[in-house]
Amino acid sequence: MSSSTPGTPEPGTSPGTPEPGTGAGSRSRSRRTPKAESRLAMVRRARRINRELAEIYPYAHPELDFRNPFELLVATVLSAQTTDLRVNQTTPALFAAYPTPEDMAAAVPEEMEEIIRPTGFFRAKTKSLLGLSAALRDEFGGEVPGRLDDLVKLPGVGRKTANVVLGNAFGVPGITVDTHFGRLVRRWKWTEEEDPVKVEAVVADIFPRSEWTMLSHRVVFHGRRICHARKPACGACPIAPLCPSYGEGETDPEKARKLLKYEMGGQPGQRLSPPPDYPGRPAPALGAA
Repeated sequence: MSSSTPGTPEPGTSPGTPEPGTGAGSRSRSRRTPKAESRLAMVRRARRINRELAEIYPYAHPELDFRNPFELLVATVLSAQTTDLRVNQTTPALFAAYPTPEDMAAAVPEEMEEIIRPTGFFRAKTKSLLGLSAALRDEFGGEVPGRLDDLVKLPGVGRKTANVVLGNAFGVPGITVDTHFGRLVRRWKWTEEEDPVKVEAVVADIFPRSEWTMLSHRVVFHGRRICHARKPACGACPIAPLCPSYGEGETDPEKARKLLKYEMGGQPGQRLSPPPDYPGRPAPALGAA
């Protein structure tokens, strides 16, 4: 699992990352001076960023472990206000106890709360899981529906969760606007909108529908690995020349490399069972050293 496939970066490296003294990271500038950019130019730049990200992260994928639409739905609900890693470390025990919507709907709340406690907000999440499982059992024959309008009616399921499920369990293109996605598209000046629904609409108008799901994965991957919220690793960013916010973070290449995370920083990923083409190491199980 740790060996890289052709075209993917070795763990701890970043494709196209400037070497010390060369490339974007060595330029003597702190911030780019914003210039007026036409919509056409912005769209072209946005699409080039997507193409670059596709080369950097050819293995981009949802970072929640799941084997079927029900497991993905539950895992996505649990991922609110916590990391995908913590969810992945928690769901094996949860799905062993409640493998189907019928099983989960019949769960004793206190017992479920104890299992999902590590994900935080466990009482509210238990209420949502019991409610959505009962709805799946009673209204959808125990199956997860493949329509957004049906999904968002389930307890604890919003538009973001619905798009995750549709895109990754049903192959229905969707844009997932989480905190990483929203942060990066604003840094790249694709939009200034803060509302996730408005962000989704703006970005959907820039890219063809066929790109929506993978675009979401690539942007989130980049946000988790390089373009962090508090200290982005600008000096180690392969798409720095395309970023109007270059300089918000560390521009020194050596210092920036130390900020890289997951496979880019030689660290384990978030999934206990990552896809075969993932070049990094799997995450440890809950309680493992």
